[in-house]
Amino acid sequence: MAERVDSGMTRRSWLGGAAVAAAGLAIDSSAHAAPVRYPRPDVVTLDPSFSGFVFNTPIERLYSSSAMYWAEGPAWSGWGNYLVWSDIPNNRQHRWLHETGGVSIYRADSNYSNGNTFDREGRQISFEHRTHRVVRYEIDGSTTVLADSYRGKPLNAPNDGVVDPDGHLWFTDPGYGRLGDYEGELSDTGSVQPHQKEAIYRLDGQTGQLDQVADDVFKPNGLCFSPDYSKVYVADTGASHYPDAPRVIRVWDVDGKRLVNGRVFASMPMMVDGVLRNGSADGIRCDADGNVWASAGWGGPGFDGVHVFNVEGERVGLIQLPETCANICFGGPRRNRLFMTASQSLYAIYTNTRGAHFC
Repeated sequence: MAERVDSGMTRRSWLGGAAVAAAGLAIDSSAHAAPVRYPRPDVVTLDPSFSGFVFNTPIERLYSSSAMYWAEGPAWSGWGNYLVWSDIPNNRQHRWLHETGGVSIYRADSNYSNGNTFDREGRQISFEHRTHRVVRYEIDGSTTVLADSYRGKPLNAPNDGVVDPDGHLWFTDPGYGRLGDYEGELSDTGSVQPHQKEAIYRLDGQTGQLDQVADDVFKPNGLCFSPDYSKVYVADTGASHYPDAPRVIRVWDVDGKRLVNGRVFASMPMMVDGVLRNGSADGIRCDADGNVWASAGWGGPGFDGVHVFNVEGERVGLIQLPETCANICFGGPRRNRLFMTASQSLYAIYTNTRGAHFC
C-alpha cells in the first residue's frame, strides 16, 4: 500500500534535517516541531511587488509516496471539489479530496496521461502518451477521442492543454513520452520527433477541426492563457533535446484561430548563491492580475519549485521545494490555493491572489 502523509503535515515536520540542510531550507524534522515562523524562509521575495502574494501560510505536503514516480498534470474540478493529477510512469491518475484530504487512485490505466484539464461542462480532458491522443471522459463513464492525428499523421504525445471561453481546446505536443520509441527517427539535431514537428494546436469545440497554430518553438510544454484570453504563454523545454534551445517561457497574441507575434516572455536560468542554475519551466498558470506562475526544476536546491513573473516577464518571487516541480494549478473553493506536483509529492500553499481560470 502506498504511504500516505497526513494532510495537516507541513514540510517542516516531514523532511529530515540533514537532507533539508543540504537543500538550504530551514525545516524542523522533529515530530513536535516548534511553530513555523512566518513568512516562510522558502517563500522568497525578489521584488517588493511579491511581498503580499503569500503571507502567514505554510507549504503543505498533502501527499507523498515512494511508489509514485513522477507527479504531473494537476487540474482542479470545481464541480467535484477535488484535484486530479497523473503519475505518468505508473500509468495512473490520483485524486485528492478537498473535504477530507484523502487520496485515492482515480484511474488505474490512464494510457500514461500527462496533463489534465476540465472543460466548461466539468468533463475531464487528458493528454495521453501511449496512444498519442487527447481524450475526454464523459459524465456517463465513456471516453471520447478528441484528437489523435494531424494531416494524416499521428500526434507525437500531447502534453498539456486549456479550454477557452468558447469551448475550444488549445494544447501542446512536444513528443515527450514517445521519444526514441515506436517509429521515431532522429532529426539532424539529434532530437527525436516521432511523427510531427513539435507544435501548439487548437481544437475547435464546435466543428472538431484541429489546426496547428504555432510551431516556432522547440518543444512546447505547459501552457496557459492571460486573464483576458488575449495571450497564450508556453514553456519551451526544448533544451532537453536541442542543445541550442533557450530555457524560456514564450508568449503569443491570440488572433482568432491563430497565434501570432511569438516572442520570449521570460528566461528561466538564474543565479543561486553565485552559481548560474540552468533550470527550466514546465507547467505554468496565470493569476487574476496576469502574473505568470511557473513550475521549475532541474536547477537544484534554491531553484526548484515555483517561479513567479510579473506581466513584464520579471521574476519577482520564488516558492522553493525540495523536489523538482513538474506542474501547478490554482484550485480550492476560492481558487486561491496553489497545488504543486513535484516528483513524488503533492504540495499546496494558500495565496493572496486567485487563478485567472479554473484550469
